[in-house]
Amino acid sequence: MPRPGRHRPLYIAPPRSILRPVQKILVIDDDAKMRRQIAALLAAEGYQTREAANGREGVAAALQDKPDLVLCDITMPEMNGHRVLQALREDPTTAHLPFVFLTGWGEREDLRAGMNLGADDYLVKPVEPAELLAAVSARLRRRQQAGPGRGASVADATPAALAAALGLTPREAEILHWVVQGKTNPEIGTILGIQLTTVKKHLESTFMKLGVENRTAAVTLALEKITPQG
Repeated sequence: MPRPGRHRPLYIAPPRSILRPVQKILVIDDDAKMRRQIAALLAAEGYQTREAANGREGVAAALQDKPDLVLCDITMPEMNGHRVLQALREDPTTAHLPFVFLTGWGEREDLRAGMNLGADDYLVKPVEPAELLAAVSARLRRRQQAGPGRGASVADATPAALAAALGLTPREAEILHWVVQGKTNPEIGTILGIQLTTVKKHLESTFMKLGVENRTAAVTLALEKITPQG
């Protein structure tokens, strides 16, 4: 006969909602099939989702629900993605909301304009599920790391702040801004509409000015030097 306490009870993992608060994601896209697929994928991962079929609906939903992140198509009727981003950035309650554009390969000019308006990231449609989930997770994690009482965050690393704190030229600061945001050199070239060799040339100059040897060291130094906002 087994001794009392000999066998341990089976461990039952708590539901995901207990492990972390449920995070809300707003999906804005006029393509119903694409929108529903993205929402279903996110819901399967434990996120709470809301859908909007155009820009006007999206802005209204964001102001009402205050989601943790927005995924937004660029080309839509009623109100395009650029105007959605502008509207949310102008409202104090949604000004710092992580915002990710969904774009097609043929919309690079629109993408550059959107990123310059203050979008946090972009995904090219049709987006792979793993890529989508990784981008969402990364942006939500960065938002949490930018909480009160911390030092400067990636949100504070604007081109103007980097230029002032580190003595960089406007172009160097602009490129370093996207490096801090986690973008690769080819992605930075796409966003800014410049050649990959130009991106590398400015990064080399930036590394020399900062006395560092790589991107990681440059980002670390930048976040140490700039002043937290807000």
